[in-house]
Amino acid sequence: MPLSEKPSKGALLIAKPYLGDPNFERGVILLCEYNDQGSFGFVLNQVTDLFLGDVLEDTIYQDIPLHLGGPVEKNTLHFIHRRPDLIHGGAEIMPNVFWGGDFEQVRTLININTLKADDVRFFIGYSGWSGGQLENEIKENSWIITQTKSNFLFTTPPRDFWREILKNMGGEYRSIAHYPTDPSLN
Repeated sequence: MPLSEKPSKGALLIAKPYLGDPNFERGVILLCEYNDQGSFGFVLNQVTDLFLGDVLEDTIYQDIPLHLGGPVEKNTLHFIHRRPDLIHGGAEIMPNVFWGGDFEQVRTLININTLKADDVRFFIGYSGWSGGQLENEIKENSWIITQTKSNFLFTTPPRDFWREILKNMGGEYRSIAHYPTDPSLN
């Protein structure tokens, strides 16, 4: 997986093991938007105890887990998907990964079992940075920036995501993947 020097739309931000922010501890964030005004994305590897049907008034027939997208506006619901052939109106954020789209269509496709749980990810809240804030965090060496493929995003179990992305990057990042959560326990 290629390492990047600068963040961009579709890039992954990987929290360094000593980041020190509990919102992003061992987090991997997909950037959906990046420009001079700020950045926006979703934490890919923090799953909640909730399912999509728990937060909607309508019945949802599949148990689709909700992820915690970040600490901002936790009362909002967002989604990414890899099915632009089925879901209209999404914005492409990287090859074969789309943000948003026609939610009524999504709900129907889920309930008729046409849209599978491994084709879509739902998030409560999001992660956001004002203009220059993310760049400062990168200068402070808080994040590793890389790219990945859509298949990795949708098929890797969330609990394994941080470690697997680092292992796949190889070299020094493979070592970081094995860094203990609490080094004082070694």
